[in-house]
Amino acid sequence: MQLWVGLGNPGPQYAMNRHNVGFMACDVIAEMHGFAPTQKKFQGWTQEGRIGSERILLLKPATFMNKSGQSIGEAMRYYKLEPQDVTVFYDELDLDPFRVKVKRGGGAAGHNGIRSTIQHIGEDFRRVRIGIGHPGHKDRVTGYVLGNYGKSEQGDLVQMLGAIGAEAEWLAKGDDPRFMSDIALRLQD
Repeated sequence: MQLWVGLGNPGPQYAMNRHNVGFMACDVIAEMHGFAPTQKKFQGWTQEGRIGSERILLLKPATFMNKSGQSIGEAMRYYKLEPQDVTVFYDELDLDPFRVKVKRGGGAAGHNGIRSTIQHIGEDFRRVRIGIGHPGHKDRVTGYVLGNYGKSEQGDLVQMLGAIGAEAEWLAKGDDPRFMSDIALRLQD
């Protein structure tokens, strides 16, 4: 089993925040791949399903971003998973908007959800970094990440999330380069 985690903040007021793009990715994957209905578990919401031959548990922690690691650690312990079985989808300031990059390991780069995850499970998990771009000055970061996607960004957001869902089988198989290149091909219009 693989544990795929979308980072975000719970509550309808955060639903369209850039910081919640990890939640959005999980929702699209669940819908496109016919995952089971949502259940409340591990201080969050889970959905089980299969992508190709791989069994996947999607998790959206309900702990707020800065305590996401608690929920992830609880699910890992329950299923006796290792950090390498975990994939975390989250917003990345240092990537251009709507770019998707995958990497394993590394630091938190100032992301509180990733910092919490590292505290609870260590660094050796896979990260799907979803670019949101940088507002230009560090004093504007909080308002920017907690701000909603603009109307002019909606089409690009839907296209990118659809590409993540459509190419998720490569991620499930562990072919990160193919996942990234196929998403890039879909988004090059």
